[in-house]
Amino acid sequence: MPELPEVETTLRQIAPFLVGKRIERVTTTAPSYFFITPPAELRKSLEGRQIEFLERVGKYLVLGLGEGDRLLLHLGMTGQLFSSEAASVRLLSATARAALPPEEQIHFKPDRHTHLQFELAGEGPQVYFRDVRKFGKVQWIAAGESNDRLDRLGTDALEMSAEELFSANRGRRVAIKAMLLDQSVAAGVGNIYADEALFLAGVRPGRAAKRVTRVECETIVTQLKRVLKRSIETGGSSISDYVAPDGSDGGYQDERKVYGRKGEACLVCGNEIKRKLIAQRSTHYCAHCQR
Repeated sequence: MPELPEVETTLRQIAPFLVGKRIERVTTTAPSYFFITPPAELRKSLEGRQIEFLERVGKYLVLGLGEGDRLLLHLGMTGQLFSSEAASVRLLSATARAALPPEEQIHFKPDRHTHLQFELAGEGPQVYFRDVRKFGKVQWIAAGESNDRLDRLGTDALEMSAEELFSANRGRRVAIKAMLLDQSVAAGVGNIYADEALFLAGVRPGRAAKRVTRVECETIVTQLKRVLKRSIETGGSSISDYVAPDGSDGGYQDERKVYGRKGEACLVCGNEIKRKLIAQRSTHYCAHCQR
């Protein structure tokens, strides 16, 4: 699932194609749970509008359309937001992947999973929002309207302080990893970066949040920001479906210390990396390095 670094990378790469442009035409697929706002309503509301800004809020992207209107985009688990010039094996169907060698790949052509297409005025590529599993979301937010999805978010993980995490942990019996995954506590954090940050902080992910000290919270927040910033620098993690708007893969997956490394040797102590379920999420850790 795209987390803060992947969404931030998407924002930085897709913004030049969108900001300052007028939306001439919007193409959608049929109504589905991908669309919080019905497709016909989206087309009517978006066509002819100028995109004034694009910002990231946690794992969400928000387009500002002037006069206070906004469009909320969420990549969900397998969402891909990219330009029509992008070429990547991750944008091909499983059948195409098997049949077409990399050197023969051509630019992506919209398929039945391309649920939202922006045709923009002037020169430049179109922008596509594709999601095979439809866990992504698109929602129109009219001027003056609040939004439950945005309103329940806590401090952005890149801005969170150690004191905020320590205060949120007080009296909580849930695992510290569950706290990091709670978007009302640390907006933008997901499975990969919670595991990586806790490993670097030396804190076992299953430990009760109330048993994490103030000093340990300082270390966790420091390492979390370090991991997130490094992932942004490397373009995010392309472990499964994620692809940057230009079609490139991220590079952080090559730097993972624990996530997805069950049974492999810890890069610090050599002991075997363990895996367990915490908060219904697959969790990886080193029992020797993390206490």
